[in-house]
Amino acid sequence: MSAESARESDMRTLSRTREEEVLERVRAIPEGFVRTYGDVSPGAPRFAGSVLFHADDPDLPWWRVVRADGSFPKADRQRKLLEAEGVPFRGARVDMQAARVAGD
Repeated sequence: MSAESARESDMRTLSRTREEEVLERVRAIPEGFVRTYGDVSPGAPRFAGSVLFHADDPDLPWWRVVRADGSFPKADRQRKLLEAEGVPFRGARVDMQAARVAGD
């Protein structure tokens, strides 16, 4: 294996490990609570969004991940799922003081 191929393999493994960490953090969010993209992927919130976008696990509670200001990208669909779990809101946003689970 060439040095370049080994480097590419290491990067894929690292990325897969990061993806798994994000998914584990999302699965660990208790019902009725939320975390931010930055909470589930510290230092790289957009990476968390990408992981969730590509995830195909129907049991993954993706709706429990919101933006840091309590807003959410999936609008009505996401809000209905959060409301069904009893997540508190302040207007159109999640009440982050009441609903946010502390980070790792």
